[in-house]
Amino acid sequence: MGDPLESLGSETEMGFKSTINEGLCMEIDPPFKENVATAEDWRKALQKVVPAVVVLRTTACRAFDTESAGASSATGFVVDKRRGIILTNRHVVKPGPVVAEAMFLNREEITVHPLYRDPVHDFGFFRYDPDAIQFLDYKEIPLAPEAACVGLEIRVIGNDSGEKVSILAGTLARLDRDAPQYAKDGYNDFNTFYIQAASGTKGGSSGSPVIDWQGRAVALNAGGRTTSASAFFLPLERVVRALKFIQKGGESYMTKWEAVSIPRGTLQVTFLHKGFDEIRRLGLQSETEQMARHASAQSETGMLVVDSVVPGGPAHNHLEPGDVLVRVNGEVITQFLKLETLLDDSVEQNIELEIERGSTPLSMRLMVQDLHSITPAHFLEVSGAVIHPLSYQQARNFRFQCGLVYVSEPGYMLSRAAVPRHAIIEKLAGEEISKLEDLISVLSKVPQGSRVPLEYISYTDRHRKKFVLVTIDRHEWYAPPQIYNCDDSSGLWTAKPAFQLELLCPSSGINVEATHIEHIHEANQQGLTDGVTSMKISSEHSSAILHSQNGTCTGSLNETSQDMLEDTITQENAVLRDCKVATAAAAVANASIAERVIEPTLVMFEVHVPPSCMLDGVHSQHFSGTGVIIYHSHSMGLIAVGKNTVAVSACDVILSFAAYPIEIPGEVVFLHPVHNYALVAYDPSALGPVGVSAVHAAELLPDPVLGRGDSVYLVGLNRSLQATSRKSVVTNPCATLKIGSADCPRYRATNMEVIELDTDFGSAFSGVLTDEHGRVQAIWASFSTQVSTLNKKNKKKRKTKLKHGCHSSEDHHFVRGIPVYAISQVLDSIISGGNGPHLLINGVKRSMPLVRILEVELFPTLLSKARSFGLTDDWIQALVKKDPVRRQVLRVKGCLAGSKAENLLAQGDMVLAVNKEPVTCFRDIENVCHALDNGENGGELNMTIFRQGREIDLVVGTDVRDGNGTTRVINWCGCIVQDPHPAVRALGFLPEEGHGVYVARWSRGSPVHRYGLYALQWIVEVNGKPTPDLDAFVNVTKELEHGEFVRVRTIHLNSKPRVLTLKQDLHYWPTWELRFDPETALWHRRTIKALDCHKL
Repeated sequence: MGDPLESLGSETEMGFKSTINEGLCMEIDPPFKENVATAEDWRKALQKVVPAVVVLRTTACRAFDTESAGASSATGFVVDKRRGIILTNRHVVKPGPVVAEAMFLNREEITVHPLYRDPVHDFGFFRYDPDAIQFLDYKEIPLAPEAACVGLEIRVIGNDSGEKVSILAGTLARLDRDAPQYAKDGYNDFNTFYIQAASGTKGGSSGSPVIDWQGRAVALNAGGRTTSASAFFLPLERVVRALKFIQKGGESYMTKWEAVSIPRGTLQVTFLHKGFDEIRRLGLQSETEQMARHASAQSETGMLVVDSVVPGGPAHNHLEPGDVLVRVNGEVITQFLKLETLLDDSVEQNIELEIERGSTPLSMRLMVQDLHSITPAHFLEVSGAVIHPLSYQQARNFRFQCGLVYVSEPGYMLSRAAVPRHAIIEKLAGEEISKLEDLISVLSKVPQGSRVPLEYISYTDRHRKKFVLVTIDRHEWYAPPQIYNCDDSSGLWTAKPAFQLELLCPSSGINVEATHIEHIHEANQQGLTDGVTSMKISSEHSSAILHSQNGTCTGSLNETSQDMLEDTITQENAVLRDCKVATAAAAVANASIAERVIEPTLVMFEVHVPPSCMLDGVHSQHFSGTGVIIYHSHSMGLIAVGKNTVAVSACDVILSFAAYPIEIPGEVVFLHPVHNYALVAYDPSALGPVGVSAVHAAELLPDPVLGRGDSVYLVGLNRSLQATSRKSVVTNPCATLKIGSADCPRYRATNMEVIELDTDFGSAFSGVLTDEHGRVQAIWASFSTQVSTLNKKNKKKRKTKLKHGCHSSEDHHFVRGIPVYAISQVLDSIISGGNGPHLLINGVKRSMPLVRILEVELFPTLLSKARSFGLTDDWIQALVKKDPVRRQVLRVKGCLAGSKAENLLAQGDMVLAVNKEPVTCFRDIENVCHALDNGENGGELNMTIFRQGREIDLVVGTDVRDGNGTTRVINWCGCIVQDPHPAVRALGFLPEEGHGVYVARWSRGSPVHRYGLYALQWIVEVNGKPTPDLDAFVNVTKELEHGEFVRVRTIHLNSKPRVLTLKQDLHYWPTWELRFDPETALWHRRTIKALDCHKL
């Protein structure tokens, strides 16, 4: 439980939360002798100290233990110049993988490596090469913990508030402050006193030396209150001890430091120092108090009391909260320092404790545990998740046993299943998980693409276990699972494969059978344990069937498995009968004919986008919505759904059918480049023989088009997969969408007319619009837009708070109808064989359609307005005759950059006719473009436009686009680069230097995060070499070496050029490529360049 006003001094991006409000009190120790230091003394001290203080820029490459991935800045200072040792805070050194640099006073920059971080207390060491500092004369700062006393005048020197060098004055007020509580689920120091002074340190000052007038460090700055000037300093006694052990590792700097073991002992108990009055109320006997006072220093004010005991530790079931510590090994102990010294000197030995519980004296013998043995030094990285043994720090926070399997970062695979950060994994695929090796063993046996049950608990709801289904990645969104181990000699974490993936047989059948059986058990209201058992068995026999058919593995069903399969089919038949009964019941329950007809065609979507490839400006990692089956045969099924549900092709799709209780995967096969819909394919055989007969395709009715006042039925699915419908009236069949560009360019519907109704079910409900016979006339799809959050009242106020990367807009969603005529054209082309590239769908190569479009954004203008711009009466009459309902003319809002129309059409042009035929709506343009595919005019349109009072005839080229979306992405130094997608090109600007390397995303804790190469810009040069496209970019970057500084020239979306440098890190951030292979319908990952850990 942390204090909301207490924070670590480092400029980390972690938002520490807490629930305790702790009032501070001033306890004045005996008066300190008047300080006689003069201004000249301080000037000399600062002149000596300041050159030894460094600015530390650290990058936590992975989330680990109490820390998140990210970049921050802090302070450190040299304590051993000959060996190259810098002292700073533990939360700066980080418990996990970290890359850091130190900048000295003269701006010389050097690489520093983590040398040691204390498991409990907030201090750690970096090491550097002293010979790398060539132009600065500096001396190490001596440590003098004994000089700290109340009333001592001090100076805090460091990178306060990111100012590189700040000197803050203060006076030590307390030496016995309780350790500050920063967060309930993050790092907290304990079992030590802190020193308090009103020096007013802020972010970036972590690790600053607290010096006296003689230039000695008397304490280490660690944190402070955010709403006052109070600062918290760590005493240096334990720092001095650790430094002496480290100095034994060598007399000078070495590339590989000799790892030195610093003995640290623990009972896994947190003590608090409480005053005698409070301890008396806990039951302390007066005789014991007198003895403690007599045996301690005259200034002693209290004793140590047990605050908490970690389950499973040496003191578990022996010590309890409220126990008063009296003696250890016969010696009276009332101070943290004496207790910790005794424990550190007794590692793996028994000690005798004497306590008082209530008024009862107790004695016990406990084994002192090695503190390093419960400090994790390795982790598993799988599908972006970081999983490692639960540390002592978090075990103390959460009251769990050390060593349990702890989720430090859920990544993609676990977040899909809603497994949160800080979760403790207890079971996977029905097997107990008690340590990390158990998890790795189970993962090595689970085929790719399968869905397995996972059981976990969370400290926020510790008394209830959670059960979820985890889907093992089928596509290669991430690198194979790896184990990282900490190498203390180099300061790096080296990776090795967790297991061999080649031993696994990919299976797409396991997830189908497993999920289907689960639904059966849910329908029968049986226990989850039985359901899990059945899932496991069903996975085994279905996997055997699939592998036998594909020839990839050998396997046969024994008689028991055959009986199980027959039982499964019997259960499927029972489920189908139940579904039919339910359908009949719905018919009786006042369901419309349209609802009964359309319900078996509806499908609920769950879409997940991997963070490793969030392409095309996609604004979320999770989408859901309703789609409709538009084609269903024995070899292929196709579903139409809105693009605000399926936004990109790089995603995982799970389909739930209203007609049959089953979940199966879907694959995105077509994303319309203009219209707001996508087509997703599924394998009908995955439904099973019973499911195939229950599911069918909807009948599409593209003509006649809907008109104002027509009655329709809005039918969709709720979250319970139940059909919901209502009768509505069309209020506007040709409403024009006006969606502005988002802060981060992404797909937005343009050149579209949509259908508006008088009543619907709200912005979260999607489905279809049908006639009374259940024939689909439109899909009711979701659209996304951004709405500014700045209003007139707080506009000025909020503007002052906006920072780089912040947004002043929030996402809003609305639903409209999309006529099915565009869907029908594409569907016919897929079935008959399109004129585009081949795509493997359910094992069959199919030719996909190409779409010819005029890459121009248009908007309608009323003819009454057009007349004011000078449009002639003849054209106005011709357009009214062509379309007496709309009474509008189309105008050019802008051309997509790089399109064939870019240099021909201008903003504001009125499009009057195409091929001598008047045009009044977007569909007219689409029809003439579609007709070009059957013509011989080379894909050009003869357009008549009206520009600045003149009628002009132009020949404008059209562009051909496929429905694949972005199919290639490269990750370099933690940034995701791709070809600029249409939403970027719609802004009307592409750099002349080259526009094929667009930065779409960046990762926290990466080199681009550290050096500021963020999204929404193009990389046009690397080390002076042009990068006009992705191939050129790969050729340039693969020649760069690990640790090399790279000069990068970028151009932002606002056309502003910039040059920056960054340091390539191939150890933690290798260069890789992800590409969709239409021959296998899978995304494959290829490493372009990485660092061989064996060469480190």
